[in-house]
Amino acid sequence: MKPFRTELSVPPAATLSGLKTCFLTLGSCFSDAIGERLVRTKFTAVPNPFGVIYNPISIHRMLNYALNRQTPPDFTYYARQDVHHNHDLHSEFSALSREALENRIRTQIDSVHNELPTTDIIILTYGTAWVHQLKDSGHIVANCHKRPSADFEKRLLTVDEILTSFAEIHTQLQAANAGVKIILTVSPVRHIKDTLPLNSVSKSVLRVACHQLVEAFAGVDYFPAYEIMMDDLRDYRFYDSDMIHPSAVAEEYIWERFTETYLDAPTREFITEWRKIQAALNHRPFHPESSGHKNFLKEVLNKLQNLQSIVNVGAEINSIKSQLDLLSQKD
Repeated sequence: MKPFRTELSVPPAATLSGLKTCFLTLGSCFSDAIGERLVRTKFTAVPNPFGVIYNPISIHRMLNYALNRQTPPDFTYYARQDVHHNHDLHSEFSALSREALENRIRTQIDSVHNELPTTDIIILTYGTAWVHQLKDSGHIVANCHKRPSADFEKRLLTVDEILTSFAEIHTQLQAANAGVKIILTVSPVRHIKDTLPLNSVSKSVLRVACHQLVEAFAGVDYFPAYEIMMDDLRDYRFYDSDMIHPSAVAEEYIWERFTETYLDAPTREFITEWRKIQAALNHRPFHPESSGHKNFLKEVLNKLQNLQSIVNVGAEINSIKSQLDLLSQKD
């Protein structure tokens, strides 16, 4: 049978990673999705510690804050209806007082600063090249936080702006952690508020920037999440109900392509086995006090104990043991 779709071929990375690899993800929704999957798969990973950020300049700025242990300047704070926000971070970073918000941001920046020297791979996901710039300061914001549109100027980033901004943080990253690798991605999520034609313009700028960054900097790679979604999975059945975000099936497919590209064979085998164990851990029996369920729990416990020299499964082992203890007490 002739192929009925264009399947994207992604060659394996020059150096494949194992379970001991430490990840940090920053940026758009893909960084959330891939970071959370890494955590669930028992990698050491910090997924999107500053919340979803869409434009490259703001992503680079947060990384710069973390590298230098700096906090956002005063003018980036904004209060609306008694809730305090910061224009450099996602709205999930909010508080009922400026002091509480500053403390939370400082704590998160310090945490990422401490992680960076031992991070092996940083995944940066660019979502849009359209930015909102404060008219009074010229500051490009990560989030407008429903501030009046008259306070902002909307414009399109240039490729050169993205390259210059990246070069600055790359130099600092190399000084802090010479071995760190960077994987760039363009988010497959379409920003339809910009209109579909202007979303295409935006994605084009991001894609050209990523291409030039890979060409210009050693240790920088590009993973084609955008192209997989747009060309390989070119059908609305791979979208969520909003027709904008990838569906669970699409996310799983892109994740599989990611693992094939960047993870070594033993790690991929572990992921397959771990998926089976996760399914067993989520199993809800009809008759939890039956001998069959007790034997099932013992089998799962045995599998977990065989893995504890590879990954940290202490919480899962304790959970199974607690269930077995409760069943023993009822006997």
